[in-house]
Amino acid sequence: MQYAWEDVQTFVQEEDVRFIHLVFCDVFGRQKTVAILPSELARAVSYGIAIDASAISGFGGAVHSDLFLHPISDSLTLLPWRPEQGKLVELRCFVTYPDGRLFENDTRSILCDAVQRAEEAGLCFSFGPELEFYLFCLDDHGEPTKRPYDRASYMDAAPDDKGEGIRREICMMLQALNIQPEGAHHEEGPGQNEIDFRYADALTAADNAMTFRYVVKTVAARNGLFADFSPHPLEHGPGSGLHINMSVKADTGRDLLPHMIAGILEHVPEITVFLNPTEESYARLGRDKAPKYVSWSSENRSQLVRVPAAEGEFRRAELRSPDPGANPYLAFALLIHAAIDGIELGLPLPPAVDLNLFTADEATLAQYRHLPDSRSEAARLARSSAFVRKHLPQMLIDAYCL
Repeated sequence: MQYAWEDVQTFVQEEDVRFIHLVFCDVFGRQKTVAILPSELARAVSYGIAIDASAISGFGGAVHSDLFLHPISDSLTLLPWRPEQGKLVELRCFVTYPDGRLFENDTRSILCDAVQRAEEAGLCFSFGPELEFYLFCLDDHGEPTKRPYDRASYMDAAPDDKGEGIRREICMMLQALNIQPEGAHHEEGPGQNEIDFRYADALTAADNAMTFRYVVKTVAARNGLFADFSPHPLEHGPGSGLHINMSVKADTGRDLLPHMIAGILEHVPEITVFLNPTEESYARLGRDKAPKYVSWSSENRSQLVRVPAAEGEFRRAELRSPDPGANPYLAFALLIHAAIDGIELGLPLPPAVDLNLFTADEATLAQYRHLPDSRSEAARLARSSAFVRKHLPQMLIDAYCL
């Protein structure tokens, strides 16, 4: 919904809002929040709210540490888990220097720039992220354990699937936040779950992914559990993915999906450190439906890019290597730039690979490029990439690659 600042002020007054959360994230996608009173909203709108950037990952050192949060009016969201008296709302923010210049490591602004480039090229991208997560029990001190909430497997039903009620509560809360879930089920690992939500434009989808993680962690905590979004929390269990469904439409009506996929395949090794940002990420790739080789196919889940069986507005490509540790703003921005390269350069789509690369022999696998084997290798590829340097500020690259 589109709100002007007058609408926000009216809502705050009429709905008995007592606190306003100003929300942003660090370069790694960890959500950050500053709470202000409604009396401070006018100051936030006019001047911004100062933060200590030196204490935030990737936001700079102590020498130039002042940055400012500027709330975005049409991001106004009433948080549904607060009591009726003394309501709480949140507003997403963009980040600036004291002189008003946009802060280059504000990843939401980086995604906005990518969307603007797409619009100028007559392109519209849509995203549908699928985030997997584990539910773990807490110990007697309320600390997370590695003991899964249940021992169910893929799409099992209750009572084996103990997470059904948790997922239902998450879906109801998402609906209250105007995020429409499309499906929810138990995943392969013990205590592992997945909830998918409806396609949206890039910025809305990234905002929704951030909100989704917040909601899942909140609901889990309310039920005495810990929601784990790390890529490989159980040594002998399946990893968790952030499967990114992506489509493109052009003003001309041309079918650009093949060129979009070709652009992503061309650039994916050099952007992998941003899609798989932790050491743990690389224990997942190459196993348990987490592809490692640069290939594509229709429906085949052993391929890096899969084109699901769908027609019309649902026709899309699914990138299967990213994991939930990725910053969605940064991931979507880089994928948009890669896709535009593929489209503008007319990159041809390589032949589909219609075989199972998880069980293929070494001679077969040697025919294909592969994703980095480690975070250090991924960082090296990103540092040496002209594509990455073109689209990301050096300070952000340094945060991921040093």
